[in-house]
Amino acid sequence: MATPVVPDDFPRQLEPGVVPGAQPKLLVREVDGVYHTDLTDEECWSRFNVCEDLARQLAEYAAKKMSTAGLSLDDALVRVEKGLETKVSAGQWDFSGNEVAWMVKRASELLRTA
Repeated sequence: MATPVVPDDFPRQLEPGVVPGAQPKLLVREVDGVYHTDLTDEECWSRFNVCEDLARQLAEYAAKKMSTAGLSLDDALVRVEKGLETKVSAGQWDFSGNEVAWMVKRASELLRTA
């Protein structure tokens, strides 16, 4: 059985942070005694799984809206993206802006190949 691979277009960078002060700073995280500036392989895989699952759910939701409300593909995707951004900005879901963009793109791909 082949080992699943995170697609190359999946965002691996953490959201940039801001630290006040006049001197330059390097924002890193310590994981098991090692400093990281991006997601670890395990974190990346975990976040990809969540984003892929949600993208599939969003594609199903958009397809349903397209058939029941007569929305075009583009209109359905705009609604999906707006809903995602609303949940993220309200603090209900913890996704980066790059992850939101990737999920909308992935939902679009799934809808176009269905």
